[in-house]
Amino acid sequence: MTTLGIRIPRITAEKFQEICQANPNLRLELTANGEVIAMSPTYFWTGKQNSGLTAQLWNWNDRTELGIVFDSSAGFTLPNGAVRSPDAAWIVKERWNNLTEEQQRYAFSSIAPDFVVELRSSSDDLAILQVKMQEYLDNGVQLGWLIDPQQRRVEIYRMDQPAEILELPVTLSGENLLPGFELQLSKVWGLKSED
Repeated sequence: MTTLGIRIPRITAEKFQEICQANPNLRLELTANGEVIAMSPTYFWTGKQNSGLTAQLWNWNDRTELGIVFDSSAGFTLPNGAVRSPDAAWIVKERWNNLTEEQQRYAFSSIAPDFVVELRSSSDDLAILQVKMQEYLDNGVQLGWLIDPQQRRVEIYRMDQPAEILELPVTLSGENLLPGFELQLSKVWGLKSED
């Protein structure tokens, strides 16, 4: 996904929400230091990979009903003021239920997901995604996966630990946070069963 950063004076979360509502065809994020980032649509291949990833997370959650799953269009206001849209995200049900209906439906609410996934597209800068993953952890995300389909590599981010790098993994475990969730990476890598 190609990104274009637009440097503007610090704006409030409300003003950012107004900008997003006035430009519904744009996918925007707001960094903690007031930079608005406009992201282009992904190529077909990345969209296909991301939908496979989100579907697996959604199917697991549908069975367990342990939380709420979000796709890449959801924006979360992190404690540092950034509004971020991970490619997939999940929040523990109890935390979600603590939000008001207004917060759940009509705002980029101030809540960090418990789990996030970023799927690197062919145009994404790896270093920028790594900084973004650290920002998630610094703002309360407990577990994050940075998946790089081009290299078939995954970086696992956990609170208070260095990133763990896996080369050519077949599956990823949701660990204790998402009990029983196992992401089948062949579907994300785009491999057929005979590959």
